Amino acid sequence: MSDAAVSSFINYLIVEKGLSGNTIEAYRNDIVLFRKFLELEKVKLRAVGEETVTRYVAFLFNAGYSPRSIMRFCSSLRHMYKFMTEEGMIPENPTDVLETPRAFRLLPKYLTDAEVETLLSLPDVETPFGQRDKAMIELLYATGLRVSELINLKINDLNMGECFLITFGKGAKERLVPFTDTARDWVERYRNDGRIATLKGKESYVLFLNRFGNTLTRQGFWKILKGYGRKIGIADKLSPHTLRHTFATHLLEHGADLRAVQMMLGHSSITTTEIYTHISMERLKQVYFKFHPRANEE
Repeated sequence: MSDAAVSSFINYLIVEKGLSGNTIEAYRNDIVLFRKFLELEKVKLRAVGEETVTRYVAFLFNAGYSPRSIMRFCSSLRHMYKFMTEEGMIPENPTDVLETPRAFRLLPKYLTDAEVETLLSLPDVETPFGQRDKAMIELLYATGLRVSELINLKINDLNMGECFLITFGKGAKERLVPFTDTARDWVERYRNDGRIATLKGKESYVLFLNRFGNTLTRQGFWKILKGYGRKIGIADKLSPHTLRHTFATHLLEHGADLRAVQMMLGHSSITTTEIYTHISMERLKQVYFKFHPRANEE
């Protein structure tokens, strides 16, 4: 961030606003924290947009700051960017997004890569229901479907050759979502083995079935996930929606385009998707200590 811009803003607060020394120092500290974040993000002042500001809010939540503190940090940014916009330093104010309460919602819970791998290793794939559970979890993590979309999948909704499925989200809006080869392989195994064993000669167009050969309910799948979560000590944060959050988080952390994730999740507004642009503190620390020239000095 430009030192000249910050200096001009601080001078404005002192001379024109007549703020106290303590208040000025609070503004200065808030801006220093934001500058450090921009350094980690490798984002320059003139490139800061709403997406970067939203990621910063997520960063603050992950860092453990209270909502009250975050509101104060963001208030400082709003005042600074308003000043810079009015002074013609930047074309538009990127903090306008922070005017909405949505920006301050608690971040969704999500699993780490290791937790996902452990979860996926739990179902006993030598049994029909273990095959079903394995296929459902793999597919949910691979697509980010809502649980209602997952349990209502029909056999013909999946194109196994091209690895994509058709689903109907909120407002009955149709969308195409790709899935992994691994998810395809486990769905195929379940279809050709566990599902047939569950049907016992009955017919059904629904892909995932309960023990009676009927459509699995939302509550039923929730209980299945909770059971696996208890085995590895993550039941408190594991739910079908956790895997949807994890899908989006992991895609974005590995460089996926925000618009593409929006389409796959079926969000009508990209503002909803932006909540997933948080970055884990561990990843930020790794980047910081790897690249900052003075990070490892004694």
